[in-house]
Amino acid sequence: MSQRTLTLGHSPDPDDAFMFYGLAKELIPAHGFQFEHILQDIQTLNERATRGELDISAISIHAYAYVCDQYALLPSGASMGDGYGPMLVAKQKFSRDEILRKKIAVPGTMTSAFLALQLWLGKPAKEFNYIVVPFDQIFQAVRSGQADVGLIIHEGQLTYQNEGLQVCEDLGIWWGRENEGLPLPLGGNVIHKRFEPATRKTISDILTASIQFSLDHRPEAVQHALQYARDMGRDLADKFVGMYVNHWTLDYGDKGRESIRRFLSRAHKAGLIPRAPELEFVV
Repeated sequence: MSQRTLTLGHSPDPDDAFMFYGLAKELIPAHGFQFEHILQDIQTLNERATRGELDISAISIHAYAYVCDQYALLPSGASMGDGYGPMLVAKQKFSRDEILRKKIAVPGTMTSAFLALQLWLGKPAKEFNYIVVPFDQIFQAVRSGQADVGLIIHEGQLTYQNEGLQVCEDLGIWWGRENEGLPLPLGGNVIHKRFEPATRKTISDILTASIQFSLDHRPEAVQHALQYARDMGRDLADKFVGMYVNHWTLDYGDKGRESIRRFLSRAHKAGLIPRAPELEFVV
């Protein structure tokens, strides 16, 4: 029987590499499917999802508001900021009011970090000064004075002190404080609705099995993920993976789903997204 090839978009980051280790190395049953791994930064994947280009993709939860007519959320693959999240960093500590008057380097306007920033500032993007910089160049933008403040995601949350920078606010901590300890929803995996529900479920189960395989074979999966660990040794990469591949990743659960609803509902009420979508999960 010929295999059916599916496009699978995800970030070239240690957590995504860890998550899809079993799939990439063909260590789990693929039930007649083959997966073409397409590695691109999250802003690019968000933009591609608005055009419905990939079969399965990692996206920002922010972007789900723009693609929910084409894609359904998979129950696994979530990145949740549970007591941590995107950070605002600078050479010196600034207050919220001061940051409103500064130039902020952000990693993309469709990222969940950027939506959380707008909610934290209480202002839409048009009312503050920002520049879009690739996420791995934000430290340089702040160090060089191109921006006063950087909105950092990914491993920058663990390495900012090496850059001589200080945290002005951790948006994950802020979100939890405002929402009874709920995690900040950052990223998820989606599947195109062109697949019939039974096929979606089969593919969903394969991806969940890949995540479970990596959690069960952690040393080997972390070793695989190290090739994507920019400026991180094994211990730091392992810590980073643990932040974003955990029980939330296997299934959002009721709390995770509630947090997404709140995040997008608040954003819609503030006029930051065009709609507060009904959450459609593959079940």
